[in-house]
Amino acid sequence: MDRRANRGPRPMPSFHFRARPILPIAIGAVAVATAAGFLSMSRTASADAGATAHDFSFVSIDGRPMPLDAYAGKTVLVVNTASRCGFTSQYDGLQTLWETYRDRGLVVIGVPSNDFGNQEPGTEQQIKEFCEVNFSIDFPMTEKTKVSGGDAHPFYRWLVDRFGVVAAPRWNFYKYLIGPDGRAVTWYSAATGPGAASLRRAIEAALPAS
Repeated sequence: MDRRANRGPRPMPSFHFRARPILPIAIGAVAVATAAGFLSMSRTASADAGATAHDFSFVSIDGRPMPLDAYAGKTVLVVNTASRCGFTSQYDGLQTLWETYRDRGLVVIGVPSNDFGNQEPGTEQQIKEFCEVNFSIDFPMTEKTKVSGGDAHPFYRWLVDRFGVVAAPRWNFYKYLIGPDGRAVTWYSAATGPGAASLRRAIEAALPAS
C-alpha cells in the first residue's frame, strides 16, 4: 500500500507547511536579480568549458561528500527544492519518477535551497524529516545550497555556461537532466511538473542503454 495514501502533510518542526501563491511581480524581481547575478559572475565562473557534471561535488543532506561522478553511467535529474513553496507538492511526482525509472538507471537528486522567497528556512535535519514524513522521499538530497547569483554552487554556474543565462534557476523546482556521460541534456522550469510528458520523454531518451 502506498505509504503516502490517506495522509495529509505534517508540518516541518518549528513552522507550518503551507503552500504559498507565487506572485508574478515577486518572481519577476527574483528573475531580474538572478540573471544579473549570473551575468556579473560570468567572467569568474569556475565552470571549465570542457567540464561535465561529473567534475562537480555536493555535500549530502547528512553531511557526507556527494561527488556527482559517483553517478557516472546513470541519468541524473537535479532539482532545486523548497519546503514552503507553492510547488512543494512536486516532491510527490519526483518520488514517483525515482521509483519508476531508478531500475533503468535514473537518479533524482534534490537540492534544497533558500534562495527564493525564504521558502527553505529549516535545518538539514528538519528538511530531511519533512520530506520523509510528508512525501516518503528516499532519493538522494544535498545540504542547503546556493543555486543562484554570484555565490551559486559551481554546478549551477556550469549549467548557465552550457545553456545560457535563460536557464538559471529563477524559482524553486527547476529541473536539469544530465546524461550518463555527465553532459547536460536539457532543462525545465518549475512550471513543468514531474509528470509532464515532455520531461518523461526526455528522461526515457537519456536513460543508459540496457
